[in-house]
Amino acid sequence: MSKKDNNTSSRPMGPRHGMVPGEKAKDFKGTIVKLLKYMSSYKVGIVFVLIFAIGSTAFNIAGPKVLSKAITEIFNGLVGKISGSGGIDFTKIGQILLIMLGLYLISSLFSFIQGWIMTGISQKLCFRFRKEISEKINRMPMKYFESKTVGEVLSRITNDVDTLGMSLNQSVTQLITSVTMIIGVLIMMLSISPLMTLIALVILPISVLLIAVVVKMSQKYFITQQKYLGKVNGQVEEVFSGHNIVKAFNREEAAIEEFDQTNDVLFQSAWKSQFLSGMMQPIMMFVGNLGYVAVAVSGSILAVKRVIEVGDIQAFIQYVRNFTQPISQLAQVSNMLQSTAAASERVFEFLNEEEEIDNVENPVSVQNIQGKVSFEHVHFGYNPDKIIINDFSCEVEPGQTVAIVGPTGAGKTTMVKLLMRFYDVSGGSIKVDGHDIRDFNRSELRESFGMVLQDTWLFKGTIMENIRYGRLDATDEEVIAAAKAAHAHHFIQTLPGGYQMELNEEADNVSQGQKQLLTIARAILADNKILILDEATSSVDTRTEARIQKAMNNLMRGRTSFVIAHRLSTIKDADLILVMKDGDIIEQGSHEELLAKNGFYAELYNSQFEEAIA
Repeated sequence: MSKKDNNTSSRPMGPRHGMVPGEKAKDFKGTIVKLLKYMSSYKVGIVFVLIFAIGSTAFNIAGPKVLSKAITEIFNGLVGKISGSGGIDFTKIGQILLIMLGLYLISSLFSFIQGWIMTGISQKLCFRFRKEISEKINRMPMKYFESKTVGEVLSRITNDVDTLGMSLNQSVTQLITSVTMIIGVLIMMLSISPLMTLIALVILPISVLLIAVVVKMSQKYFITQQKYLGKVNGQVEEVFSGHNIVKAFNREEAAIEEFDQTNDVLFQSAWKSQFLSGMMQPIMMFVGNLGYVAVAVSGSILAVKRVIEVGDIQAFIQYVRNFTQPISQLAQVSNMLQSTAAASERVFEFLNEEEEIDNVENPVSVQNIQGKVSFEHVHFGYNPDKIIINDFSCEVEPGQTVAIVGPTGAGKTTMVKLLMRFYDVSGGSIKVDGHDIRDFNRSELRESFGMVLQDTWLFKGTIMENIRYGRLDATDEEVIAAAKAAHAHHFIQTLPGGYQMELNEEADNVSQGQKQLLTIARAILADNKILILDEATSSVDTRTEARIQKAMNNLMRGRTSFVIAHRLSTIKDADLILVMKDGDIIEQGSHEELLAKNGFYAELYNSQFEEAIA
């Protein structure tokens, strides 16, 4: 199939099946190692992030100690003024404040630089992942996409990469600054008073214990909340997308009742989880305030005994606050790293999926293909132990039309997938112009095929651009000629803007029949030697079908065509009809030959007219 005319279903996406908050990686260590290997390309930048983050934190830590000198100076000046031995030295205080201002300015500058560098690194990494995923998609076999939903595939390139980028950007810098802050503050606290440091540290296990209890209690409610949030979203999407059916069968009350039950569980779990998680800050504040009281009392006693200065009490209280904050940040970093690992794992899992690999050293050229197709003793099964096509052979001459018919699920589309090498045959061979299709480069082979499907695929853009997608170097005159051959020119002229009319994202501002004519015009413009027409007229009315049939006749002229059709009346003139049932070709021949056999084809053909008469 040509990338020029890849008609796929434009069905709406359901809920995205991306990574949910709190999801953990199956192999945390292995995934982080892989991520670090990816990040090694930016090791110079990461070293600078490390240097500037540590520098920013170090200058920030020095601030309270410098400020304590100013407070001590003010206190000593007031005491001296009261005793008459001196006064406040404002010049010295001004110098101290200028030094402190300089420290904070440098800290902010370093923080800005490391944030700028880290944001660049994380976005470059996201760019690389998106690029690799988009390239990977083009190398993956069709069976992967047939086993996954559209939402699952898209979530890898959107949700997971975004989560990875954001959490990585925040977690790396927070991890560096939090660890630096804890070590630096601990050193400064010990330098002021080992006794006060011990008192402050005794308070910490109490807050950790209380938070651990709250986290344990809230975790089960968060899990339930996430689970039922997905269920509510699924129910809403399902009911709204099928709202007409719900109303037609009077199922409104049942749908509301089901939604209310799910919504009630979500409500109960959500408010409990939010309430419990909201208790963490008050608990931290309460324990922190106890710590401040203990520090203030012990500091006052030590200041009276002249073990420490008055300004040191203020500095120590600031350090206690600065000490508890990075500890809580490290807990957040732990969650972010879990999110980073889970998102990375899903991206790496996708990048490690099996690929379609062409091992042909000297592929056959697709230039000047005439369109002769041979099926020689073809055997095939989606699973090796379940063969569904057994020993099928036939010859199709250039320019002939081959119709593939049979009941739903008979395997008609399977034949097309084999022809285009979405799957390789299990046995035998398929040849184009005498060459096994496995001897061609896979992508070049598909460029030799044009395709028109029942589910039309058009993109947001003008009608001219949508038709030109068949051959990007085509002139406006060639596009219009293709539209005329497809019997689409007349209706295009009646539209506002004509060929420059903009189709919306769903392309639902033109009718189904008009969309089909546009895809046929695109296929005519592509001018491929081999055509595949899959149920192209099954979803339109009889009058539109006649117009599409005329367009298809123009399209098939001089080309080898494989037509899949339910309406047998449309393929009576086919040169060869393949009749499929349960995956096997049970009959083949012309329309008259198959009717004369009075077999399965005759039964299918006559049943359509019996239904019409009935």
